[in-house]
Amino acid sequence: MGDTSKHSETGFGKVAVLMGGESAEREISLQSGMAVLQALQVAGIDAHGLDTVDAGLVSELSGGGYARAFIALHGRGGEDGVIQGLLDMLGLPYTGSGVLGSALAMDKLRTKQVWESAGIPTPPFTVLDDLAEVAARKDALQYPVIVKPAHEGSSIGISKVDAAGQLAHAWELAREYDDEIIAEQWISGREYTAGILGDETLSLICLETPNTFYDYAAKYEAVTTRYLIPCGLAGELEARLQAQALAAFRAVGASGWGRVDFMLDADDRPWFIEVNTVPGLTDHSLVPMAARAGGMDFTRLVCRILETTLVQPAAASGGPDA
Repeated sequence: MGDTSKHSETGFGKVAVLMGGESAEREISLQSGMAVLQALQVAGIDAHGLDTVDAGLVSELSGGGYARAFIALHGRGGEDGVIQGLLDMLGLPYTGSGVLGSALAMDKLRTKQVWESAGIPTPPFTVLDDLAEVAARKDALQYPVIVKPAHEGSSIGISKVDAAGQLAHAWELAREYDDEIIAEQWISGREYTAGILGDETLSLICLETPNTFYDYAAKYEAVTTRYLIPCGLAGELEARLQAQALAAFRAVGASGWGRVDFMLDADDRPWFIEVNTVPGLTDHSLVPMAARAGGMDFTRLVCRILETTLVQPAAASGGPDA
């Protein structure tokens, strides 16, 4: 799958690879963006990297002769519908979900509410607006729970709470990153991730870590995290879970490509946790890992993602979700 010669003539035009930004995931975004930029250039595509914190971004995008954008931004400002709205206004097709899908998937609380209404299993949760509510609800929760900001990624600000006395501290940690905090029922089981590419769900990956859960350190720093692919599930069960992951992805209006994370409990029941509309894109990230297991190298994967912009109208009012 390493032959990339055909991509230089597919009519992509000049491509802006958007990276960096101002979110808590800036450094990871820069790594993803540089990997994407290099892969596109290897494929013969006229790609240029742009850090979205740079002054003059709008004038560069509108006057720089760009035909489309590859979004490699993680977190707020890049994964929440903001940059998607700007690109819609400029009439530039872009990779990934549109404004609605991006904004909804970035909001863990409303993602869970949509899933509940659609009958997609997600762990029970409660919203903790302030410390007074923490005090009022702490004895009613069924521990352990996971306390998390509603609008952050990469497990930033998340902590496991085993007893009522730990809840206030966990809330304060999450509150450093967001005004909206949720406490979600802890699910005992194994963690899986499903990469989505177009209408296809890639091979599932089972994540194993000696950490309490698959947190920021396990994702980006630890050498003890294990990624099992094949994931070890029976073929029929994996196929069913792949279909459920795709349904969970579509339920929030996500499109193009992304990743869905879920837990599988002791009874093989899935519990969907979140959707990532711009997951990591280095050669050791999860979606590239799943693609590679299916025979698709990193350069081909990046080109496949960019190809989704070819079917988008140049000035769609709703973006790729339209």
